[in-house]
Amino acid sequence: MRQHFRALDPAVAIPFTIFTLIWGSTWIVIRDQIGDGASVSPHWSVTYRFILAAAGMAIITKVRGDKLWLGRKGLVPAAIIGLTQFCLNFNSVYLAERHITSGLVATFFALLLIPNAILAYFFLGQKVDRRFVVGSAIATVGIGLLFAHEFKLGRASAVDLTVGLTLTLVGMFGASTSNVYQAVERVRRFPLSPLLFWSMAIGAALDATVASLMAGPPTFDPRPGYIFGLLYLALAASCLAFSLYFPVVRKIGPARAAYSSVLVPIIAMALSTVFEGYRWSLLAGGGAVLALGGMLVALGGRRKVIPAPDAA
Repeated sequence: MRQHFRALDPAVAIPFTIFTLIWGSTWIVIRDQIGDGASVSPHWSVTYRFILAAAGMAIITKVRGDKLWLGRKGLVPAAIIGLTQFCLNFNSVYLAERHITSGLVATFFALLLIPNAILAYFFLGQKVDRRFVVGSAIATVGIGLLFAHEFKLGRASAVDLTVGLTLTLVGMFGASTSNVYQAVERVRRFPLSPLLFWSMAIGAALDATVASLMAGPPTFDPRPGYIFGLLYLALAASCLAFSLYFPVVRKIGPARAAYSSVLVPIIAMALSTVFEGYRWSLLAGGGAVLALGGMLVALGGRRKVIPAPDAA
C-alpha cells in the first residue's frame, strides 16, 4: 500500500532536523583540520574520518542485529557509494576549502537540490511539482544572496575561486550521484547499516590510496582538538547523520532531502554569530529569509512513497 508523507511530518522532520544541525556545525571542525598551519593533509583527515566511521557503523550493525556481510552483489552498490559519496565528495570539498572560504563552499553546495532533482527524474522517475519548482526558485535566489555575501567577505584570487568552485562542483556531483543511486530499488533491498559500513570502509580504502598518492606517508595531529574533531565528524556527522539522511531521501526524494544543504550555511552563520561574533548583513539576512521561505514552500506538499522492499 502506498503511503503519503509530508516533508514536515515528524517521521521526516525530526531526522531532517538532526542531520541538518549536525552538518551545519561541522564547518568549525573541518576548518580546524584544514586551516593555515594544519599538520595533516586534508586527504589523510578524510581517510581517518571514514576509518573511524566504518568502525562505528560495524558496531551499529551488530547492535541492530543485522548481518555485516552483504554478499558479493551488495559490494557493488557499496563500492559505488563509497567512491562517489565517501571519497570523491569529501576529498573535493576538503580541498575546495583550501582555496576558498567554507562559507563559499557551503553556499555553492546548497545548489545540490538541482542535480538531485534532475538525476531523480531520470533514474527514479520522480517528477517535481509546481510547488517544489516555485519554492526552489525562491530558495535559489536566497542562496545567491548568501553566496554574494560570502564572496564579499572573502579575498580569493580568480584562480583560487575557479579551482575552489570547480572542486565544490565535483563534490556536489559525487554527493548527488550517491543520493540518487542509494534510493534505486535494487540498492534499497540491502539493509542500510551494513550497506553504509561497506560503503564507508571501501571509501576509506580509496581515500587512503588517494592520500598516499597526493600527500605521501600518513601524518597525524595528536592535539585533543583534532582527535575529538575526528570523532565528531566520524560518529555524529557520518554514522548518525547518514543513517538518518538516506532513509529521508527514500521517503521524500533526493530533491527535497537536499534542502538540508540549503540550511547548512544558515546554521553555520548562526553558530558563528554565537561563538565568533559574526555580524549579519542585509544580503545575508535577506538570503536566509528567502532560503527558509523557499524551503517551506517546496517541502510543504504531499508525496506518495512506495515502502522499501524487504532486505535481500
